[in-house]
Amino acid sequence: MSSAPRFAFQVHAADNAARTGTIRMERGDIRTPAFMPVGTAATVKAMKPADVERAGADIILGNTYHLMLRPGAERVARLGGLHAFMGWERPILTDSGGYQVMSLSELTKRSEEGVAFASHLDGTRHLITPERSIEIQRLLGSNIVMAFDELVPTTSTREVQAAAMERSMRWARRSRDAFDGGGAHAEHNAIFGIQQGALDEGLRRASADALVDIGFDGYAIGGLAVGEGQEAMFGCLDYAPAQLPVDKPRYLMGVGKPDDIVGAVERGVDMFDCVMPTRSGRTGQAFTRDGPINIRNARFNEDQAPLDPDCGCAVCATWTRAYLHHLVRSGEILGAMLMTEHNIAFYEALMADLRAAIAQGVLATFANAFRARYGAGKGETR
Repeated sequence: MSSAPRFAFQVHAADNAARTGTIRMERGDIRTPAFMPVGTAATVKAMKPADVERAGADIILGNTYHLMLRPGAERVARLGGLHAFMGWERPILTDSGGYQVMSLSELTKRSEEGVAFASHLDGTRHLITPERSIEIQRLLGSNIVMAFDELVPTTSTREVQAAAMERSMRWARRSRDAFDGGGAHAEHNAIFGIQQGALDEGLRRASADALVDIGFDGYAIGGLAVGEGQEAMFGCLDYAPAQLPVDKPRYLMGVGKPDDIVGAVERGVDMFDCVMPTRSGRTGQAFTRDGPINIRNARFNEDQAPLDPDCGCAVCATWTRAYLHHLVRSGEILGAMLMTEHNIAFYEALMADLRAAIAQGVLATFANAFRARYGAGKGETR
C-alpha cells in the first residue's frame, strides 16, 4: 500500500469562502473542488474506468444499497473488493444507503434500529442499520465511508425534520463506532458524517455541532437537491458550510447542475456527486459552455460542429453533432457512450477551471462569466 497518509486535507488557496486543495489518501490524491462521477452499481454507466480517469476524475462514488442487493457486498469482498471487481484503482466513496430511505420510502419501514427495505428488485426484505451500512461499505473496500442517516423532504414539518436530524445524529455516533471497530479497514480509510436539518439554520447548526462532537474525517451537507430549487439551496449554503470545520472537506451530496456547482463552490463546498452527466448523456443531452443541448433535435442532423467548440475532450475532437445526432436517434450504444464521455469531461474540466480560478484569486470573475454564457444558451439549446 502507498506511503501516503490514511487521510489528510490541505487547503492550498482560498478566494472568499471558496477554497482549493488536496485530499491525500493511500489510493491517490483528490484535487478539490472535486466532482465524483456516480458508479452506482460498480460502473460509471457507459464508460470504462480508464476513460473516467482520463476525463479527470480522481474519485468515484458507489452505492451501498444497490451493491448490497446486487451482486451483494459479501460476494464483492470474496472477489477482492470493489476496486478489483470493477477495475478502478483510485479512491472510491460509498453512499450509505440513506438516500434510498427517502427515494424508496414506499418500500421502507423506519425505526430507531434502522430501516427495513423491501428490495425494489425482487421484494426480499433487508434491514440496514448504521452498523450494517458500515459493514457493507467495509466489505466493498470503500475509501470514504458515509455515516448512515435519515433523509426527509424539505417540505416536511419542522417537527419531522428535527426528529430525523436527531435520529441521524444518533446513527452518526453508531456509524462512527462501527467504523472504528473495523480493524485494518479503519486504519487505512476514512469516514464522513452527514449534516441534516433541511432548510432550517438552527437544525443545521445543531446537527453540525453534534457531528463535530463525534468527530469525522470530513463532513457532508445532506438533504439538499431534493426538489427545493436552486434559490432555496443556495440560501441554505449561505450558512451551512461555515457551520462545519474549516480544516475538513465539505461534501454537498447529489449536486448537481453545472451552475449549481459553481454557486456551491463560491459558498465553500469542496466535493460533489451527481448522476446528471451520465444520465443526461444516455438520454441525448450534452452539457456545453453555452448551455445544455438536446442532440436529438432535428436541427443538429447536418451540424458539423463539435458538441462544444471549446471542449478539449476526445469526443469533441473527433465527432460532429450530426454523427452524434444520428447515433442517439438510432438508439446506437455508441451514442450513449460518447455523450456520457463528453459530459463527464465537461464536468471535470469545469472543476479544473474552478480550482485554477480560486488559486488565481479570480473566482468571482470566472463564475460570473460562466453563468452569463451558460445561462444565455439555456433557453435556445434545449
